[in-house]
Amino acid sequence: MKKNYDFSQGKRGPVIPPDPNKIRITIRLDADILDYFKALVERAGGGNYQSLINQALRDHIEQGPKKLEETLRKVLREELERVS
Repeated sequence: MKKNYDFSQGKRGPVIPPDPNKIRITIRLDADILDYFKALVERAGGGNYQSLINQALRDHIEQGPKKLEETLRKVLREELERVS
């Protein structure tokens, strides 16, 4: 290890430039939601919990309202069968 290092040519900021398709925002999430995604990353051995949240939101959007309607219909059918 050197006693002195020359940082005169150093640059501030991230080593890897951010993805231009991503936008930095501030969002408030419930602590248990954040803990859930952080735990997923930890169990996987590393990664980015923010990317997991982004993917969960994308999956939800791609399912669309039709998927929600199908799920509700299924639950209602099951409940009606149970009480019949």
